[in-house]
Amino acid sequence: MTVTKRKVSNPLALAVLALLTERSMHPYEMASTLRARAKEESIKLNYGSLYSVVESLQKHGLIEAIETLKEGRRPERTIYGITEPGRTEFADWLSELISVPVKEYTRFEAALSLLAGLPPDEVLGLLQLRAHRLTMEISAGESALARSAEQGLPRLFSIEFEYRITQARAELTFVEALIDEVADGRMEGYEFWRRVHESGEFPSNADIFGR
Repeated sequence: MTVTKRKVSNPLALAVLALLTERSMHPYEMASTLRARAKEESIKLNYGSLYSVVESLQKHGLIEAIETLKEGRRPERTIYGITEPGRTEFADWLSELISVPVKEYTRFEAALSLLAGLPPDEVLGLLQLRAHRLTMEISAGESALARSAEQGLPRLFSIEFEYRITQARAELTFVEALIDEVADGRMEGYEFWRRVHESGEFPSNADIFGR
C-alpha cells in the first residue's frame, strides 16, 4: 500500500494536532504537556523544531492562531487551535500510521548488513555488549511500566513503552542467538569471514556469490 505524501510529515506535527484536538494551546504549553506525558520518549522533541512545526501547520491551514496574550514583561504567546482540515488530517494520518507497516531503516539493521567489515572476535564482543545493554533497557522499562500501573495510569497511555520493551526483547533473543553462532563458529560463512580478516584480502562479489 502506498503511503500518503503529507504536507507536514514530522511526527511532532501529529503530536501537535493531537494536543489541539483536546484544546487550544500556545507552543510552550504544547511542549510542557508532551514532556509531562513522556511523549519525548517516542517523538523527538525540542523547542526549535516545535516552533517550526507549528509554523508549517499554520501555513498549510491545519491550525490557526486564535489569540495573542501578553502578560507583564513576558514575551507574547500565541494561542493556536486546530482547523477542520487539521482534524481531518490528524484522523487520516494517525489511521495510516496504525494500519500500514512501513520499512524502517534502523541503525542496527544497517550495521548487521555490514557485519563482515569487522573481525569475528571483535563483533562477538560488541554483540555481547549490546545484549547487556538491551537487558538493562528491558529491566528499566519493565520497572517504569510497573510504577505506572501502581500509580493507576491506564495501559492505553503507556502502550508505546510496552511496544518498545517487546521490540527490545525480540532483539535480545536475536542477538543472543547470533552470539552463540559466532562464538562457536556455526554461522554459515564464518570460516570465510575469519580468513578474510586474517589475510587482509577481500574478495570480489563474484567470489562471495559463487559466480
